[in-house]
This record gives sequence, structure tokens and C-alpha cells, in this order.
Amino acid sequence: MKIICWNVNGIRAVQKKGFLDFIKEEAPDVLCLQETKAQPEQISLHLEGYEQFWNSAQKKGYAGTAVFTKVKPIKVMNHIGIQEHDQEGRVITVEYGKFYLISVYVPNSGRDLTRLKYRPIWDKDFLNYLKTLEKKKPVIVCGDFNVAHKEIDLKNAKANYNKTAGYMQVEIDGMDKIQDHFIDTFRHFNKEPDNYTWWSYMFNARAKNVGWRIDYFFCSKSIIKKIISSEILSKVMGSDHCPIKIEVNY
Repeated sequence: MKIICWNVNGIRAVQKKGFLDFIKEEAPDVLCLQETKAQPEQISLHLEGYEQFWNSAQKKGYAGTAVFTKVKPIKVMNHIGIQEHDQEGRVITVEYGKFYLISVYVPNSGRDLTRLKYRPIWDKDFLNYLKTLEKKKPVIVCGDFNVAHKEIDLKNAKANYNKTAGYMQVEIDGMDKIQDHFIDTFRHFNKEPDNYTWWSYMFNARAKNVGWRIDYFFCSKSIIKKIISSEILSKVMGSDHCPIKIEVNY
């Protein structure tokens, strides 16, 4: 099973930038999207062979997740069941026969760090949600976690540490707790620096590869042997994020 995850930074915008051609070429079994920024009725998007599941924010043009799947799910669930977190369309959980797959768009702490105090609350509750699912079957969770975990995961670590959203110690602590329990599939296969998934639109950052790795596939420890590969598709354009991909021996 090939699973692709992508923060598209607006599904309507990325449709104009080769999105459909990319999907046809890669032909994933499952496609998990974040930051869709749309309600389903605002979009005319036909992908033959895929069932579409959307979780849109109450606020139009903001946040949102989606999952498109060729593999028929047993069950699909929006949200995590906590009202404080469930207004912005940030989580879709799809249950398959051998695992749960979760598409998540973790809240950004904000350029002025206005939501930094919210992050540990979200991180704790989301991790508890994943642990609850895992009691029933293994978990694969993917998405934009809005944090670079370690120095290797961003270009200018020292300049950004505890100054910039996405590399604050509170956010790193939350990621530590996730990685205490789940495996970062990319780092399971690749320990090399300069592998990023997001680049600022400013200062020609992408061409210079001055980026951050903030998009991840995590999995339960019990299923890591089923993960065949985990890749960053850094050459795919269309968003300020690039897609990431795993293959699972399903």
C-alpha cells in the first residue's frame, strides 16, 4: 500500500499547479491532505477510483484535512472527541483491516507565538487519542506537525531555537513524547541532514534548500517491520510543503 501525505496549502490553489497530474503519476492507494482551506461543496475534484473524506474547519478558508482512498475503509472518524480541538478540521482517522491511518494538521503556534500555550494541551490530548486507538490495532499517523524535532530537521537550528514557532522547546517536548511512543519512519531509514519538507516563500529558500522537516509519518512500534520505505518527495512543487510517502506491506 502506497500512502502519500501532503500539506497542500489550499486545495483549490494546488489544483492549478499540477496536483492532478502528480496524483495520476504516483497513483497512491491513499492520499492524506492537510490545510485544504475549503469546504467540499466549494471544490470540483474528481479522482477516479478514490473515495473522498473531508474534515473542514468551521471557519471558511482555514485549516482542514482530507483523505482520498482506493482501499475501502472499515470506518472513518473526524475529530478526536474534544470540543476545544474539534473546530478546525484538523484530524481524520481511517480504520483499515490491519491499522488505523490518521491525517493530522497540528496547530501552528503562530508567527507571534499567540498559540504557543495551546500547543502542549493539543499535543497531550492528541497523543492520548493515538494511544487509545493503538489499544485496538497499530497506528500510522501522518501530517504537518508544525515542529522540527531536532537540529538535523531544520537548516538554521541555533538561530531559530526558542525564538521561532516550530522550534520552541515546548513544541520539541511534545514531539519528544510522540517519539517516545511512535517511530519516525523517515529517520528509521534516513539519518542524513538537509532533508526538509517545508520552505519559506521568502528569500528563495526552496532553491537554496533552507528548509524545515515538519511533515512526518509515524507508526506504532509493532508495525515498523511492515514499513518498506519512507521518502520525502522534495522535487514536487505546488505548495510551500512537499509531499511525503511511505509504502506499507499490507
